[in-house]
Amino acid sequence: MTNRISAALTQTDREAVMDAITTIKTRLPFLIDLTAEECKALPKMGDKSRAFVSKALEVATQNPDFLPRSFDLEEMRKDVQLFEAMYPIVVALAQLQELVDDTTTAAGSEAMAAALQVYSYAKASGQDAGLEGLVEELGQRFARKTRKPKPQAANV
Repeated sequence: MTNRISAALTQTDREAVMDAITTIKTRLPFLIDLTAEECKALPKMGDKSRAFVSKALEVATQNPDFLPRSFDLEEMRKDVQLFEAMYPIVVALAQLQELVDDTTTAAGSEAMAAALQVYSYAKASGQDAGLEGLVEELGQRFARKTRKPKPQAANV
């Protein structure tokens, strides 16, 4: 078993990280929460679309006469500027999220592997050490749930 992570997160550091997250949320008070359906329905602007949107804004800025009066060019400009300002934050947070996920996965995996070893050792020598009850408790993790029998199809 390879030990890829050996670290501790102090309560003070954990609180500092949580405070930093709160600071980020405070500095971005306009963040919104879309439902899965809302997100799915929206046109997406990815890397390939950035040039298209930028050119469309330039066309609209230089030729506002063909746009209907109801078109809010200033709002489009604000949306483009907000997207461009948020993009580096999105990239940095995605990288941080991946590091946090990978570290948590590795720590959890190592903890699970160690727990499996403890369980195995306890099963092997638990009867002599009076661990039968604890071994049974640990074994509940692997207990299979009884399945309801599938209804039999009527023979036709």
